Amino acid sequence: MKSQLKVLIFTLFLFLNFSVAKAQHKADRNEKFKIGMAGYTYHKFDLERTLADMEANQVKYLCIKDFHLPFDSSDETIKEFHQKLADKGITGYAVGPIYMKTESEVDNAFDYAKRVGVKLIVGVPNRELLPYISEKVKAYDFKYAIHMHGPDIDLYPDADDIWSHVKDLDPRLGMCLDIGHTARNGKDPVADLEKYIDRIYDMHIKDVTGDTKDGKSIEIGRGILDIPAFVEMLRKTGYEGVCSLEHERNMDDPFSGIAESLGYFRGVIMATKN
Repeated sequence: MKSQLKVLIFTLFLFLNFSVAKAQHKADRNEKFKIGMAGYTYHKFDLERTLADMEANQVKYLCIKDFHLPFDSSDETIKEFHQKLADKGITGYAVGPIYMKTESEVDNAFDYAKRVGVKLIVGVPNRELLPYISEKVKAYDFKYAIHMHGPDIDLYPDADDIWSHVKDLDPRLGMCLDIGHTARNGKDPVADLEKYIDRIYDMHIKDVTGDTKDGKSIEIGRGILDIPAFVEMLRKTGYEGVCSLEHERNMDDPFSGIAESLGYFRGVIMATKN
């Protein structure tokens, strides 16, 4: 049964990846969750190249990074930025990840998000800033998703760690579940999705080659993650946010890997529909 499912997923991937762009988008448009792109994927490319690739892959949601829209952008620049996205049918749904080491940097991040016109910040704050951020999300009525980094750095390795620091703070302060880093830290992203759904406000989807620090980012479907089980859990939990692909392989020329990952993920969505 498992081998048959893999064959079906691969067949659907080929259909999705090589047919017209609108057919690619059919897979996810009827789900509660959305498919997006983490801006970091395109950190070596300008906004025009980024939007062209997203348009080709029929991805409608972008988490905005400051190399595409600097923190000190004027209101006119922000307006022009959103118009460029709108021309491609794309919405900037959040900003980040943004690293924050001082209260001043927290203030700047919230001001930036407000001027950009989003209500979700993906951030990596020093832990001592969390009570201050809790007060900020109350004042702004924003959601704040802490990004996890697996075993790479001590700060926020996984969902368990983030929960231990935010459980007694404002419920709008939660996490960005990175399924690849979760696996690299020896945890199960499917179980974490179910356990922490009430505090998951964003997701980074990817695949990895192993469940240790040595695990590397790879195209979705080629690694160790159980993507069908993950998609089923997205449905079971009713997650309504964005699953943003953060592709971190061959970043000088990531475009075929992006298309393959999106095609496989959408193939799984179609193959697992009841």
